[in-house]
Amino acid sequence: MGTEFFPGNRLTLLNSGREYFPALLAAIAGAQMEIHLESYIFANDLVGHEIATALCLASQRGVLVNVTVDGFGARNFATDFQPRLAEAGVRTLFYRPEISPFRLRRHRLRRLHRKLVVIDGRIAFVGGINIVDDDNAPLDMRPRYDYAVRVEGPVLADIHHAARRMWEIVTWANFKRRFRLTPVARPCCAPAGDQRAAFLIRDNIRHRNDILHAYLAAIETARDEILIANAYFLPGLRFGRALYAAARRGVKITILLQGKTDHPVMRYAAQTLYATGLAAGFRIFEYEKSFLHAKVAVIDGEWATVGSSNIDPFSLLLAKEANLIVRDKVFAGELRASIHDAMHDGSREMRRDEMWQHAWHSRFLRWLSYSTVRLLVGLAGYGERHWQEEERINPPNDSSSPPR
Repeated sequence: MGTEFFPGNRLTLLNSGREYFPALLAAIAGAQMEIHLESYIFANDLVGHEIATALCLASQRGVLVNVTVDGFGARNFATDFQPRLAEAGVRTLFYRPEISPFRLRRHRLRRLHRKLVVIDGRIAFVGGINIVDDDNAPLDMRPRYDYAVRVEGPVLADIHHAARRMWEIVTWANFKRRFRLTPVARPCCAPAGDQRAAFLIRDNIRHRNDILHAYLAAIETARDEILIANAYFLPGLRFGRALYAAARRGVKITILLQGKTDHPVMRYAAQTLYATGLAAGFRIFEYEKSFLHAKVAVIDGEWATVGSSNIDPFSLLLAKEANLIVRDKVFAGELRASIHDAMHDGSREMRRDEMWQHAWHSRFLRWLSYSTVRLLVGLAGYGERHWQEEERINPPNDSSSPPR
C-alpha cells in the first residue's frame, strides 16, 4: 500500500531551535483547548524551562495539556519538571520508564523517539528537534543543527490521531485510568494551503515499516538526485540495495552525516560503509561546523521528508518514530537549498583514497563499533537477519576490517 498524500496543507520549514522554539512558544501561548507534546528529551536548560512555563500557563488558563516523554531520554524529567507541571495541572506520562540503569533488557532499546506537538487540533509540529537548547552541547558542537515543520491543513487528522493514540497507549501501560482522554478538540482539516503531505509513524504493530517503505518507494523511482542529511546512518539490505541501484542508473546520490557526534560508536560504525558507497559513486560529506541532528531527505526536487527517524536499525526496527512526507517543489526546494548551505558552510567531503589510508587502529575501531551496534540490535531480537542481509550487499572491506 502506497503513502496517502493529503492536499491543501500549509507547511513551514523551521531550521533548528532558533526558528522552532519561538514558533512553538507562540502556538502554545495561543492554545485554547488542548496540547499534546511528545519528546524523547526534555532538558533541564533554558529552553526546557521556557517550554515548561508556557505549558503551565496554558494549563492554568484551562487548556488540557498532555506531555509524554521517553523514560530513558528524559529520565531526569520526574525531578526536573514533573512536580512543577503537576502543580499547574499539566498531565505527564513516561514511555517505558527506566527502572535500573544496570539491567540490559530487550525493551530498553525500544524508545519513544518522536518529536511531536499538536495544539487545538489545528497546528502541529513534526521533526527531529527535542526540547533542548541548541547550545546545550559541548562547546565545539554548538549550535545543534536540525529541522522541524509547522503544519496546518488536512494532514492534521492523522497527526492528531497519532498523538491521542500514543497518550492512550501509555496511559493504559501505566494503569492511569484518570488520564483517559475525553473528546476535546477535533482536528481542523480544512484546506490551509496548496501543499501535499502525508504523516507516517513507525511502531511495532501495524506500522513497522511505513517510514522505510516510503523511503524505498521514493528512492526506487528517483531519476536525478537523492539528497540525504541524517545524524545516524547505518542502512540495512533493502535501503542499501535501493541506493546502489539508483547510483547504477545514473542518479546523483549525496549524503550529509555527522562530523561531530554524541555517539561515537554510531559514527564509527557508519564509516565502515563509506568505502563501498564512494566506490559506487556516492558523494559523502561530514558536517564539522557543529552537531548535526537532522533526519531529512530530498529526492528529485519534489519529494521530501522531515522527521525523527534516523536511517539506522534503532529507528527503523525498534523506536517509535514520526515523519512528515511532502510532495511539493517549493518545500523540497527550500529544504534542498538549506541542506546545501550546510554542506558548503561547514562540511568536508570524504575521499575514496582517504578511506584506504587509515591506520590499523582506526580500522579496528570502526570494525569494533560496527560489531557493537550489531550486538545491541541482536540483543533486541532483530539482529541476525538484518545484518546477514546487510553484509550480502555491503561486506566489510579493508578500510573497516580488523587487522589480520
